[in-house]
Amino acid sequence: MSMALRVGLLAASPTGASWAHGVYGDWAVNLAVVVITIVAVAVCVTIHYEVLSWLSRRLGHFDHLEGHRRRKVLYGIFGVLSVHIAEIWIFGLAFYLMQLGSPSFGHIQGIATGSLLDHVYFSAVTFTTVGFGDVIPAGPVRFLAGTEALAGFVLITWSASFTYLEMNRFWLRD
Repeated sequence: MSMALRVGLLAASPTGASWAHGVYGDWAVNLAVVVITIVAVAVCVTIHYEVLSWLSRRLGHFDHLEGHRRRKVLYGIFGVLSVHIAEIWIFGLAFYLMQLGSPSFGHIQGIATGSLLDHVYFSAVTFTTVGFGDVIPAGPVRFLAGTEALAGFVLITWSASFTYLEMNRFWLRD
């Protein structure tokens, strides 16, 4: 294939250089995506911290229940799962609102524009870093997706550490 033909195909492709320059050349859109990402991450980290702090205090109040120490770990697990579901919904709403706001934010291939649950599904797959590949972000919205994967990894690891410490605290007493 000649060099001119390859360059022409690249420029005509929706993933090609001219398309990318046009989408990523709008600094207002890029800045908006960065701000939305920062807000979503800040909200999720704050909620995560507050829930783990509350759970730790709440589970500590169960010390007087002698045969129920192991049950406290289940309460902790359900609490951690609940906060992760809330965080997935926060990111899912961010994706959804960007898609409704303007096509200049990019799009997520494989998702209907008005489908909130599809955006939450994409968020769950991204947050857990599973990445099935059936839905793919394109355009500036990819920054939010990449950052969500990092935040999800950190928050899930934080939850695992919290769960280990709580299990260790309660099970060693039995």
